[in-house]
Amino acid sequence: MQKTKWWALALVIFCTFFTSTAALLLKAGVMKNTVFNVILLSGLALYVVAAVLLITALKFGELSVLYPAIATSFIWVNVLSFIFLEEKITLLRWIGAGLIVIGVSFIGLGSKTVLQMQERYL
Repeated sequence: MQKTKWWALALVIFCTFFTSTAALLLKAGVMKNTVFNVILLSGLALYVVAAVLLITALKFGELSVLYPAIATSFIWVNVLSFIFLEEKITLLRWIGAGLIVIGVSFIGLGSKTVLQMQERYL
């Protein structure tokens, strides 16, 4: 079993910022009347960059640890939508995003505990 590198997890979180920004750009791009525009194409390009980052991170970590961190994109989307699209983010949405962070933290802590137990008893 490969131990997850700390920077691989950081790379996944950075990737979620890219995918959230890409979603924001896609939303802004589709609001224009043209099918292809710079904003829309920029969003697509960011998705490609994010995919390369994710693939790189997956090479150096456990899928069960890294993939749940993608859920942090819900937080980025809320923040970016609030700032740039002036969307109203309700308290219930913020609570949901907070619960996601707590859940992802438990998954990360759980994987450390499992690795420590394996090192002790195997």
